[in-house]
Amino acid sequence: MNPAHTDALTPEEREEMERMVVHSMLHQTSSVGLKFDAGKLDYTLVPWDGLEEVVKVLEFGARKYARDNWQQVVGGMQHHQAAAFRHLIAYNQGEKVDQETGLSHLAHAGCCLLFLLSLEKQNG
Repeated sequence: MNPAHTDALTPEEREEMERMVVHSMLHQTSSVGLKFDAGKLDYTLVPWDGLEEVVKVLEFGARKYARDNWQQVVGGMQHHQAAAFRHLIAYNQGEKVDQETGLSHLAHAGCCLLFLLSLEKQNG
């Protein structure tokens, strides 16, 4: 196909054509396997050690209240935002660990921010 004609293709058609060309080239020159991950989220970018601390906060909350209780809190957006600020302020004032849980204030704030993101996605 003349490259000038590729402008008339949809992005999906162009991607399929590129896939076929690459597939053809690789099979002519080597036995390399193919995996098309374009457009997929790259979870290897997540700092898992930090996320683990957030999960510890989630586990504490699930034991204290109930699993997923954060979704039922009346005025959840305001409540979780206020809690995130409280944890960030405590951290900023030099208190690294929450006295009640023994867990990082940053992990608590991260947890609150995840709650806010989730509620925003759910409710628009």
